[in-house]
Amino acid sequence: MMMDADFNPVAGVAETLEDGLRRILAPNPSPMTWRGTNTYIIGQGHVAVIDPGPDNPAHFDAIMAATHGEVIEAILVTHSHIDHSPLARPLSEASGAPVLAFGDSLAGRSAVMSDLVARGMTGGGEGIDAAFAPDRCLLDNEVVEGTDWRVTALWTPGHMANHLCFAWGDALFTGDHVMGWASSLVSPPDGDLTQFMTSSTRLAARKDKIYHSGHGAPITNPAERINWLIDHRNSREAQILAAMGDNPATVPALTRIIYTDAPAALLPAAQRNVLAHLIDLSGRGLISAPSGLSPDAKFIRI
Repeated sequence: MMMDADFNPVAGVAETLEDGLRRILAPNPSPMTWRGTNTYIIGQGHVAVIDPGPDNPAHFDAIMAATHGEVIEAILVTHSHIDHSPLARPLSEASGAPVLAFGDSLAGRSAVMSDLVARGMTGGGEGIDAAFAPDRCLLDNEVVEGTDWRVTALWTPGHMANHLCFAWGDALFTGDHVMGWASSLVSPPDGDLTQFMTSSTRLAARKDKIYHSGHGAPITNPAERINWLIDHRNSREAQILAAMGDNPATVPALTRIIYTDAPAALLPAAQRNVLAHLIDLSGRGLISAPSGLSPDAKFIRI
């Protein structure tokens, strides 16, 4: 479900999306970031910056130029992947604004994922900002406000355990949980599909009018998009269970069966998505890994 193939703004240029909202595209396009990371500025005169973006001097300069003569009162971070959070600290030092987020890169991790890490499982190379440390950790449903802006932080773990969305009026800044150009990557142990589905169900119950995501164009049909995302995951689950049949199956074998058209460069991410489903299915008692959960395990249906 590709919604914004024509989205191609000029990196570094602050675009006004509506009164009190500007977007600056970072110059970091890739197969995982689409055109690049969206940085948002809310308010006018006294502002907050959402997702300052990657460690890129040109993007830092673009944010500073866009907010010249204004007061940055807070820096809000949806999650600590390296395309979203590294500029938070330099921007804080330049502006004096505190960095606010759910927590560091380990915050919010489920017991299942913590156990996998304890047994030696590592991430899939998506780029964790291991040094990220907010000045203040936000609670779920906590209201944060400045002179000319007000948001509510919603803890939405799944894409990453410390992921937040920020509600602003009838709009929602969705980070990487909901994007218009692709489905969100869920890569254990930093991503957790069980958490992701719970967070998606929570968002589906809301009445937001528009989503502003971390990558891609504004999503003007949020209810349709979040329901598609849930249906997409349910469909992928059904594919995995069908591909498993009655024989033991591995992550690479299932990935080859299901992702027949995926470019070679995206197959590692596809394997992580399959693993996320298998861990979730195991937790729900639908499959098991007799030798224990791991990327190399053999899984069987129960």
